[in-house]
Amino acid sequence: MGTVVDDAASVEFHDFFERHYAELARLAHLLTGESDAADDLAADALLALWHRWDRVRAADHPVAYARGVVANLARSRIRSAVRERRRITLFWSQREDKTENPDIPGIVDVQESLRRLPFRKRACVVLRHAFDLSEKDTALALGISVGTVKSQTSKGMAELQRSLGSQEAPRRMQAAVLRATGAEGRER
Repeated sequence: MGTVVDDAASVEFHDFFERHYAELARLAHLLTGESDAADDLAADALLALWHRWDRVRAADHPVAYARGVVANLARSRIRSAVRERRRITLFWSQREDKTENPDIPGIVDVQESLRRLPFRKRACVVLRHAFDLSEKDTALALGISVGTVKSQTSKGMAELQRSLGSQEAPRRMQAAVLRATGAEGRER
């Protein structure tokens, strides 16, 4: 009888995996800015979910739980990268190459602007505007209050609008994200 439960859990997890893997990989890509790492982070998150599948499937919002795992793994990856950059800076002297008349692009890339946002603001903006999650769902995914989601999203969007120089930042961000992640034409 134990194998029936295990088989049922396996089938249920496989279905969850099929329905949400692409979304979790897209979230990882947007949070880290690294397309190569996105699949790995989504796979690591799903592996962690499988190990706790009994708890996850009993949760009120399993997808929110999964998004939270992805966000935490992305945060850890970013922190690790920052530590590595600091170590490299300590050991390598940096030359300052000055360029006369540098070629400055006229349009700021949305993904670059997102990367400049602190992690929590970036996560709130991405979940709210690229994934169209409600404030409540975003709060569930990140393990923060709805009020924090509201303030971090507002501040993040204000920074993006300053960076992009447009009042249409949410629409431009969503369109750029869909193009960059290959999600154009696909349902979110």
